[in-house]
Amino acid sequence: MNLNLTFPQHNIPLWFMVLSLFLPRICMVIAWLGHSMVQFIPPTLNIIPVIVALLIPRVLILIWIYQDQGISIWFLIHLIALLVAWGGGSHRVYRRRRVEYVD
Repeated sequence: MNLNLTFPQHNIPLWFMVLSLFLPRICMVIAWLGHSMVQFIPPTLNIIPVIVALLIPRVLILIWIYQDQGISIWFLIHLIALLVAWGGGSHRVYRRRRVEYVD
């Protein structure tokens, strides 16, 4: 019996996966400056990835994860983070009471 154990090669580093859950824009800038994701972030920036990165960075990160790994656990975690960030972002507004001190 010939048993071959092969693992898939993923190109997105682990630090990017974890940090992009909390700070997606900063994480993309660090990855761009460090040239650690050249297959996803080309050295010559086109206008469409820049607009998507500025307006909806979580969607761009989801696209990158899907291109690299397909639908995996990291894709689902980032999808849940996207839904939480968009769905629960601005339902409650707390207003501070203005307290005036009178002498």
